[in-house]
Amino acid sequence: MNKVRTYNKISVKGLEKFSLDKYEIASEIGTPDALMLRSHVLQPDDIETSVKAVGRAGAGVNNIPVENCTERGIVVFNAPGANANAVKELALAAMLLSCRDIVGAIDFVRKEGQGKSAEELHKLVEGGKKTYGGTELKGKTLGVVGLGAIGSLVAETGLMLGMKVIGYDPALSVAAAWRLSRDVEKMENMQSLLAKSDIVTLHLPVLEATRNLINKDLVESFKPGATLINLSREKVADTDAILKGLETGRIGQYLTDFPVQELMGNDKVVPIPHLGASTEEAEENCAIMVADQLIDFLENGNIRNSVNFPNITLERNGGFRIAFSNRNVPKMLNQVLSVLADRELNVIDMINKSRDEVAYNIIDIDREPSEELVQALEAIDGVIKVRIL
Repeated sequence: MNKVRTYNKISVKGLEKFSLDKYEIASEIGTPDALMLRSHVLQPDDIETSVKAVGRAGAGVNNIPVENCTERGIVVFNAPGANANAVKELALAAMLLSCRDIVGAIDFVRKEGQGKSAEELHKLVEGGKKTYGGTELKGKTLGVVGLGAIGSLVAETGLMLGMKVIGYDPALSVAAAWRLSRDVEKMENMQSLLAKSDIVTLHLPVLEATRNLINKDLVESFKPGATLINLSREKVADTDAILKGLETGRIGQYLTDFPVQELMGNDKVVPIPHLGASTEEAEENCAIMVADQLIDFLENGNIRNSVNFPNITLERNGGFRIAFSNRNVPKMLNQVLSVLADRELNVIDMINKSRDEVAYNIIDIDREPSEELVQALEAIDGVIKVRIL
């Protein structure tokens, strides 16, 4: 019986993926095999030695101590693309809000329209239209930074609205490139994109290469008066740089669902809660995706959509399965195979992949492994975690 500890409110449709005859699921459960969470900030001390996997029902994993998990052989999963449509729709709303003061117009009618007669209300509304005029998205240039699952959908939406769309992604994958419309013009660098864009929208994870990507130097490259939308992560844009850009007019307005105190009270800032993936559909999609990945890992040792271990799968072909992680150094697999050979265990099938400083292996053998075998494998210098499945 595998145990899964949950944090936050996880969609019921995701939890229903776990068969009750194989899994215990609770928010308070001892010695869990896996953890499943959304926004809860996980600390290394929160992760017991029994934990084999952590599943984040969302895309970002900045609330998980990934490096610590890797050192301990704990596989961290996420749900890339499962919330992409929800974020795309919020990005569309942000673009519309940037062109028209819809919120201000609503507030005006609500406040000034109280207690008015029908005739007075009509005059008020007609007179107020001039104050809340705006511009159209059609014909403007949209700069999309980050062309993954979300960014590519935002780019497609921009094209459908009649915008000219340009994009920049220094780490564009082959799969993402195939998804991207040929009508999206790819920029060689950020400076080129910023100089041409009326609206810039960010869709990037927080990595060392993207932390404070929008800094004081890059702000100077913005087309004067351009709109910046950040629905990705707070730390991809430096707050001081944003404020300076707003002050000088390089940035016309800033829309973000990562409001911080320094931005409050600035008329050029449209702050909203972190609503990107907060739709019923996105929460369901993320929970289902992560649940499926955790189940496949716990039962078969397969890894799909991990942020710290290689993606690796091996179909069951009978026999008994050993899955283990190790430091990515020479002769590790040879040592493991020697241990199996010494015990006259025949390998039916196997697969091995590495990622950065770690490697992961799945080996199917012809006879049930003993506890002594597990201990022998764990005793090999460089082996991190061994599981019998």
